[in-house]
Amino acid sequence: MHLGSLLTRHARYRPDHTALVCAGERLTFAELDRRVNRIAQVLRDAGLAKGDRVATLLPNGVELLGLYWACAKSGVVVVPMSPLLQAPALAGLLRDAGARGLVAAAVYRDNVDAVVAEVDGLDTQRTWLVGDDAPAPYPDFATACTAASDAPPADAGLGDDDVFNIVYSSGTTGQPKGIVHTHYVRAMYSTLFAQAWRMTPESVVLHSGSIVFNGAFVTLMPTLFCGATYILMKAFDAGEMIRTVHAEGVTHVMLVPSQIVALLEHPDASTETLGSLQMVMSLGAPLHLEHKQRLDALLPGRFHELYGLTEGFVTILDREDYPRKPGSVGVPPPFFEMRIVGDDGAELPPGEVGEICGRGPILMPGYHGRPDLTAEAIRDGWLHTGDLGHVDDDGFLYLVDRQKDLIISGGVNVYPRDIEEVAVQHLDVREAAVFGAPDPKWGETPVAAVVLREGATTGAHELRDWINTRVGAKFQRVSRVELLDDFPRNVAGKTLKRELRDRFATSGS
Repeated sequence: MHLGSLLTRHARYRPDHTALVCAGERLTFAELDRRVNRIAQVLRDAGLAKGDRVATLLPNGVELLGLYWACAKSGVVVVPMSPLLQAPALAGLLRDAGARGLVAAAVYRDNVDAVVAEVDGLDTQRTWLVGDDAPAPYPDFATACTAASDAPPADAGLGDDDVFNIVYSSGTTGQPKGIVHTHYVRAMYSTLFAQAWRMTPESVVLHSGSIVFNGAFVTLMPTLFCGATYILMKAFDAGEMIRTVHAEGVTHVMLVPSQIVALLEHPDASTETLGSLQMVMSLGAPLHLEHKQRLDALLPGRFHELYGLTEGFVTILDREDYPRKPGSVGVPPPFFEMRIVGDDGAELPPGEVGEICGRGPILMPGYHGRPDLTAEAIRDGWLHTGDLGHVDDDGFLYLVDRQKDLIISGGVNVYPRDIEEVAVQHLDVREAAVFGAPDPKWGETPVAAVVLREGATTGAHELRDWINTRVGAKFQRVSRVELLDDFPRNVAGKTLKRELRDRFATSGS
């Protein structure tokens, strides 16, 4: 059995149940299964076989989702790429992955031309374009799929250890790495998260972010496992999301913090319009307590939070635990283990800050082609996350910050998140991100980048003084505040602190 068998099963036993809603299309499981079989046939006819890599450069849509399940059936390894990548970076990742095929949106034609000419293993006959009636010299993906057979692909002999995908890290802290997930790892996503989110075959799951982001699989995989309905938006829009939740009776949504903030700020967000939701889950970055409290006031008893790494460790704050542990990111799910370790590798007692380490059934086998980096990340079977935190006496995890985001000012550790939690309490502040800037006296000093709410008039100096009178210690005082219209973000919606640091750390303005 393998991931592709899930779709085959639902197509046989619940063929008329709505499987996918996307961009005006509503597909039953039987219809989606036939569409996926055609895509698998196109891959096979192009000479792509089990273990070969096919990359995607696609926005959200039936084509991208269909490719995921076609690869699950055929054994071809899918390598989703961010549509935000420019040609040089894209070419580098395609080489790293060893891609032999590429399916791309026609709007990215210039980048496609550049990488096909440069990357060994790619050619025009295994590079399909989506959304162009005359894409010569490339085959048109829709035309190829229409002409293909919708019969199930031949048995590829897939097993637990066969690779399903290579997902490249977001690059928020450096060069992206190819994170490998097997069919077994993704099957564990299916079962473990279905239980955690209390999904059933009657659930209606909406996703509004890019599905090239690994966080999307946290709800995508259990939806397919349960045979529930998946609504895929082309892109996040708070107003459109609210309307869809209300019209479709959506029960489960996953959002990154910036999307939750946008939802809370939207005038149409209400208990009435969002009342069908049974779960609102935050992941991808810490959600500040101020925003958790606002969300819980709007939709009581629905909030979940997931802390985790694509490499394969998570903790979950369940909706039943949130009221008594609101500042926590929860506990490891069943079959996972966690410990907090010091610089010497020894486990630390509750209350002491150290590196978060974990292991469990979704742990990656490694980084693609990088045994050296794999050995750094996974030691004696434990994933070293690079994140700092502590547990309380009940074993609940509290994030402090990433080791790379730690500010050392005058020899004292300063955790940006502590300052951010203060900043977002100001009535005019929508979002805040704190990072370190070089300082001749202290070595580093905190700087706050802030996005104000619409119509706010608070000035940078005024906000700096407001923050500095409320932080817990003098060394947490920010040297300045930078006001921005928005933060730089990756395809997942995460704030790119590295770019903020590069932009403002030495500019002084």
